[in-house]
Amino acid sequence: MTSVKNSYETVVVFSLKNGEEAAKSMIEKFKEIIEKNAELESIDEWGKRKLAYMINKESEGYYVLFNFKSGSEFPAELDRIYKITDGILRTIIVKKES
Repeated sequence: MTSVKNSYETVVVFSLKNGEEAAKSMIEKFKEIIEKNAELESIDEWGKRKLAYMINKESEGYYVLFNFKSGSEFPAELDRIYKITDGILRTIIVKKES
């Protein structure tokens, strides 16, 4: 079985209701998860931004873009982890064209 690696990017909007430090510790947590399961290429912290609309009574979120390469199974697992993690407002995982 050959392990083909695809390029992905994922944008995560972290909640700021527990402060920016809590958001930063979540970034570290996901950085470790991605590094353990994939090849992390870059992290781009866009920082605190106003949301287009209220999500869970919050008007701001902390935006982070992760770029990584992995096999095709990992993005589904990452999405599952996002869904069960408190403190995440929105996520998207996109496969980039090679």
